[in-house]
Amino acid sequence: MEHPLTHRLPADAALTTRVRAVSLLGPAVAAGGLVWAILQPDRLTLLHPRGQGFWWLLIEPPLLVVAAGIVFTLLVARPLLSDLEERDAAAR
Repeated sequence: MEHPLTHRLPADAALTTRVRAVSLLGPAVAAGGLVWAILQPDRLTLLHPRGQGFWWLLIEPPLLVVAAGIVFTLLVARPLLSDLEERDAAAR
């Protein structure tokens, strides 16, 4: 019995799940860094830079987590997703 609201999962459901997971990993890490910065604003010495040098202001844990999420998204996830799409196209 089929219902109009039911549908079959595509054969490559695992691939789409993998693509979603990879594409959401970088933004999730960056969002975690932003949440960390909001929940612990005393860690951000940019808000009160008394006596701090440039590197102390630049290299802060929440900012590094946000940067890691952005770098992962741009340098790892995009090429990986394009490789997954090419592999999927070649398999068809």
